[in-house]
Amino acid sequence: MTRLLPASITITVLASSSAPTPLYTTYEREWAFSALTTTVVFGVYALAVLSALLVLGRVSDHLGRRPVLLAALAVQVVAMVLLATAGGAAQLIIARVLQGLSTGAAVGAAGAMSLDLDQRRGALANSVAPPIGTAFGAVASASVVQFLPWPTHLVYLVLLVLYVLQAVGLAAAPETLRRGETARAQALVSMVPRVSLPRRLRAPFVVAAPVVFAVWALAGLYGSLAPAIVRDVLGWDSPFAGASTLFLQTVVAAITVVLLYSAPARTSVLIAVMALAAGMALTLVALSTTSSPLFFFGTAIAGVGFGAGFQGGIRLVVPHAEPGERAGVLSSVYVAAYLGLGLPAVLAGVLTVYGGGLLTTTREYAVAVVVLAALAALAMLRRRLPT
Repeated sequence: MTRLLPASITITVLASSSAPTPLYTTYEREWAFSALTTTVVFGVYALAVLSALLVLGRVSDHLGRRPVLLAALAVQVVAMVLLATAGGAAQLIIARVLQGLSTGAAVGAAGAMSLDLDQRRGALANSVAPPIGTAFGAVASASVVQFLPWPTHLVYLVLLVLYVLQAVGLAAAPETLRRGETARAQALVSMVPRVSLPRRLRAPFVVAAPVVFAVWALAGLYGSLAPAIVRDVLGWDSPFAGASTLFLQTVVAAITVVLLYSAPARTSVLIAVMALAAGMALTLVALSTTSSPLFFFGTAIAGVGFGAGFQGGIRLVVPHAEPGERAGVLSSVYVAAYLGLGLPAVLAGVLTVYGGGLLTTTREYAVAVVVLAALAALAMLRRRLPT
């Protein structure tokens, strides 16, 4: 049971990150949101995660996994209370910032704990848990909105209960990292914001970072703008509009991670580039022809790229880290991921409102994702890297 606990924490904290996606149309209707406001709400979460990764990403390498995860779960509980009681954009943004800070602290510590318990299975868990969590949060939230009462409250209360149960399990679990007497002092030093990697891992990280950025930028597109795309371009006005695309993409990504688990990291990255290019091309054709089946087929193909690219990026870097480096190295990978998740989404919101509109912005976004992934593959082919 202890082996499943850190992966379950990653799943729930990322489920809570995607839970608001089906609610954006409700918030827009009740609070007069614009596309820019929606992407700002989405983007501040990603930037809060990024801040926490920079400040807290390596703390569990010194203080241990359990205290960091317990603190992160406590903050998540507070964030869920704020989300469940939000009455406007300001409270929603505050809750998302707290949620992001907690997630940034949790993902590195939980991922490192998984590797402490079993390096091989831990690497698989670190690749598959994020897309599973993202998919679960989106579809659970959409189901609540569609079929159950209190649509803007109930999903957050369910997540709150899960966090409490995980905290109880964590309190009873053994610590997986041995700490020295100077651990506390080292932990304070580690909180100085910086991205630090052992020298031997810098070359593979330079290759991994662009593809990780690209695939999480894809997730940002579907997490922030998909509800508007499906509603305004394809004419599907339902709580499942945005959630279904994000769910499909991330479920396919999780399946891809499992299927490619034994493949070399280089192979995974090359598959990611081809799948992203094909998926984005199909998606753009679907939007131009307003074809819903083609749009969902393109989304599924892009999901293959998401899963292959994220797994390939992690496996180029993280398995080669020593036990006392794992949380910091994994957090560095997540820095690239959440830069990709947040910055392009906010820029897309600005362009949607003040630029060429939703369809033009989506086209530009899709092309940028493919170009970034292709540059990463080209860099990888030019270097001799561990796999």
